[in-house]
Amino acid sequence: MAALAGRVAVVTGVSRGIGRAIAVGLARAGARVAGCARRTDAGSFLDDLGPEERGGSIFLACDVRVSEQVAGFRAQVETSCGPADILVNNAGIVARAATESLSEGEWDNVLASNLTSTFLVTRAFLPGMKACHGSRIINVASIAGRTGTAMLAAYCAAKHGVVGLTRSWAEELRASGIAVNAICPGSVATAMLAQGMPGAVPKMTADDIAVVALFLAQAAPAALTGACIDVFG
Repeated sequence: MAALAGRVAVVTGVSRGIGRAIAVGLARAGARVAGCARRTDAGSFLDDLGPEERGGSIFLACDVRVSEQVAGFRAQVETSCGPADILVNNAGIVARAATESLSEGEWDNVLASNLTSTFLVTRAFLPGMKACHGSRIINVASIAGRTGTAMLAAYCAAKHGVVGLTRSWAEELRASGIAVNAICPGSVATAMLAQGMPGAVPKMTADDIAVVALFLAQAAPAALTGACIDVFG
């Protein structure tokens, strides 16, 4: 039997990059994956799976910056798949600009896409996750949540916030049996890296990060919570 058979995994930002690779990995491990992205016309993780690998996985449109859309997404997931016991908060964007030229709108959008979305999605799915045994929350942060990077002030602030949420939720949810951990990737071969760090030479693929997510979802001991796993290559 597949390692994650019978599990329901929710992954945000599955149209490309790390989120797409994680969703594919979870589905191939036997989970029923409910993935979302703001747009559904740009492809998704389902395109990378064979018919026998999909196993009831679904792909839905959801702007995770908007609480009403998140609530609707959760309702659709729980109706189609049941309550989630694995949640991967991956959705995010980057804006590259010097601070004096960074607009308030760009700042707000980066914080909303990376940090507020993590809060909104987790808050929405928590009641169902608390009813499941051994639920896991995996937040995709960044090396930018560990260090500072010039021209990426909003992104660094957001990802530092994701690390803070991870540590806070690990303590808050310990008694509920929910493990909460973060992954902090370095340079990964994605479109986001090309946008945020032009000219950077990636040291990893999205599949490398998916391996870490799969470990946290299925093999990591329940005692591993509040960790921020650095994957810098």
